[in-house]
Amino acid sequence: MSELPLAAIDRIIRKSTGIRVSESAAKELSVFLEEEGMRIAQQAAVFSKHAGRKTVTDEDIRLALKKQ
Repeated sequence: MSELPLAAIDRIIRKSTGIRVSESAAKELSVFLEEEGMRIAQQAAVFSKHAGRKTVTDEDIRLALKKQ
């Protein structure tokens, strides 16, 4: 089960489409976004470790996004 709030996912979909969203659609997007976020975070952690840091920075996230 996703940790992202369904209300936030619902707002994202409605804001981008202007139409109503089923709960199952919000859940499905929530699962995908969490999985994708975890992959990005893991790659960012690799960049952070390579730089000799214990903290993931915004630059690490940007690099992880570019790598995809």
